[in-house]
Amino acid sequence: MHPSDVPLLAVPVGIAATAFMDLWLLALARLGVPSSSFALIGRWVGHMSHGRFVHASMAAAAPVRAELALGWATHYAIGIAYAALLAALAGADWLQRPTPAPALAFGLATLAAPWLVMQPAMGAGVAASKTPAPWTNRLRSAANHAVFGLGLYLAASALAALRG
Repeated sequence: MHPSDVPLLAVPVGIAATAFMDLWLLALARLGVPSSSFALIGRWVGHMSHGRFVHASMAAAAPVRAELALGWATHYAIGIAYAALLAALAGADWLQRPTPAPALAFGLATLAAPWLVMQPAMGAGVAASKTPAPWTNRLRSAANHAVFGLGLYLAASALAALRG
């Protein structure tokens, strides 16, 4: 594999890993486990275009046009960016012969973004500290990101098998 192939291969890996996490979230929803609304993520991103990055409560912030679609697009763009970062860190060799440990570790490392950036900016506090059940939310986030890491491994493995 040529090093220039790495960013290109990150796109399908990121899409598949994000979709894998979405299937996990769908299964949880069917079991009655609540999850964050992608509309609120879209709302947050939509407000950024007007220079507003921090909110006391994202749910209380004014809705933005097409916020659900914007939230889903942001979710998948982040998944692709994370896959590209993992591929850059782990290298082309990992994409050719993926192993679970780097992907799972990376999936858990991505918790830094929601815990230290997204949740505080949306009014939930650092690592969901201002929510009614912080530890429940933290554990749910950790599980979701571990599933994303597993999705990165499975997607890279499938892609490696397809590429022969």
